Amino acid sequence: MSKKAHTKSGDVPAVTASTELRKLGTKDYDKALRKLHVELVKLQEWVKHAGLRVCVVFEGRDGAGKGGTIKAITERVSPRVFRVVALPAPTEREQSQMYVQRYMAHFPAAGEVVIFDRSWYNRAGVERVMGFCTEKQTKRFLEMTPMVEKAMIDSGIILLKYWLEVSPEEQTRRLEARIEDGRKLWKLSPMDLQSYSRWYDYSRARDAMFVATDTPWAPWYVARSDDKKRARLNIINHLLSRIPYQELPRDKVALPKRQKPGDYVEPDYPVKTIPETF
Repeated sequence: MSKKAHTKSGDVPAVTASTELRKLGTKDYDKALRKLHVELVKLQEWVKHAGLRVCVVFEGRDGAGKGGTIKAITERVSPRVFRVVALPAPTEREQSQMYVQRYMAHFPAAGEVVIFDRSWYNRAGVERVMGFCTEKQTKRFLEMTPMVEKAMIDSGIILLKYWLEVSPEEQTRRLEARIEDGRKLWKLSPMDLQSYSRWYDYSRARDAMFVATDTPWAPWYVARSDDKKRARLNIINHLLSRIPYQELPRDKVALPKRQKPGDYVEPDYPVKTIPETF
């Protein structure tokens, strides 16, 4: 099956996370996600076959659902093809390098899809708002980034940039849930708490980033993510529409006959089994 050719990108819509659509139920979500996972596997095989190089950037506010979206994309494909890059704070050595240098080391080779869980756009967002870089450095970054991304695309890399936008009310609900849920405590850092109080500083930084880096060759795509399930499906569907691929023919698979035991005998060895608590 052939996918449609690339659609012409439009302008970045006004950024608001509100929606009148009903929340998507789990049954409908699972059914739709299963179909999209099948397509992602077809894309994976085509990426390997054609030697494509794909780079996907995920940015957005804290609690917008970047991690869950990336997990939905990657949970049924090979980590050897779909690589997720989530870099920690730069080391002292990295701080002395050209800013984008440590990200370039992770750019895709032939047959790879690299997903950045936050990216070089840290400089336009958290670093700017929290004072980790100067305004002069931010201005220089915003001036240079379109040229760097143009060079990426001219080299043959397919670059997709997604911004996940969540409403203030939903962000509050999600961050409060992290406080109460022992499984999610690791998701709540002191930086998240500081960022939470500076909603409009982040809004201004986001707006400036869009103005400077939403280019015809590397546009930003905004996903409203108050409904996490719907946002994940929409993003995956859009990603599939932006990368031309074909379903490769494959031979019918049949399991071979298993060999007979011959002279093999199960050993009488006191193996240590785990307790069967459940």
